[in-house]
Amino acid sequence: FFNPVPLMKLLEVVRGPETSDATFNALLEYGAKVGKTTVKCKDTPGFIVNRLLVPYLFEAIRLVERGDASMEDVDTAMKLGAGYPMGPFTLADLVGLDTCKNILDGWHKEYPDVQVFQPSETLNKLVESGKLGAKTGEGFYKYGK
Repeated sequence: FFNPVPLMKLLEVVRGPETSDATFNALLEYGAKVGKTTVKCKDTPGFIVNRLLVPYLFEAIRLVERGDASMEDVDTAMKLGAGYPMGPFTLADLVGLDTCKNILDGWHKEYPDVQVFQPSETLNKLVESGKLGAKTGEGFYKYGK
């Protein structure tokens, strides 16, 4: 399920190595019964959505760290050029920077040689300083409380 569960329409149904056909099919049926669109995936880091989303967020951070573009321009470019409802920095703030960091830290520990899973100094500093995104009033952006 994705948060907020009542609003998000997707349910990723993940098949682990020991998942029986009966269990997997029951989960697909349950998803449809509760009004979700289901997608199937093998048990892989991040499943489908987060496996694509988290590297996207971190590549945006690295783009800004290198000085290739501003955070605001990256967000605007992805909204207007890719048709996304929000840019990666706004999305990371909404998800929670601590959550983004925890996901990446776990993947980095499991796959230390994979470039896309390398830690971000910028994100680490924000989290260490308690700037976790919209929920704390500041992350990449400042939010009015």
